[in-house]
Amino acid sequence: MRLFTIGFTKKTAERFFGLLRGSGATALVDVRLNNVSQLAGFAKRDDLAYFVRELCGMSYVHRPDLAPTQAMLDDYRKQGIGWPAYENRFTELMRHRRVEDLVPRDLVDNAVLLCSEDRPHHCHRRLVAEHFAQRWGDVVVEHLG
Repeated sequence: MRLFTIGFTKKTAERFFGLLRGSGATALVDVRLNNVSQLAGFAKRDDLAYFVRELCGMSYVHRPDLAPTQAMLDDYRKQGIGWPAYENRFTELMRHRRVEDLVPRDLVDNAVLLCSEDRPHHCHRRLVAEHFAQRWGDVVVEHLG
């Protein structure tokens, strides 16, 4: 199973959609809690669904069950709890939700997990991908751009 990740921040639309097309993935799985923010630009839910279908030939699905809670985000962004604490809390949330049982494998096979963060090292999309790889065992993860 191949699973990609990408963030849209600090990318032009040309670079973002070029990376998606170049990956050969067939679906974009949006793992953001809030995917309608006006700050998201070309990555707002309805626009993004249209663009990935028309520009990349990909399907689009929003999976908020793969996102942190608002309280977790607030603690990390506004209260400064730090990445290690956030990572532990989010990892525990995925275990509690049993996301490996909730999410069909075929939904994420050859798919791209989308979040806003530019790089994966401090983003929950990496944690989701790693969680699936640990639980399912046959997942190769690649971070795009």
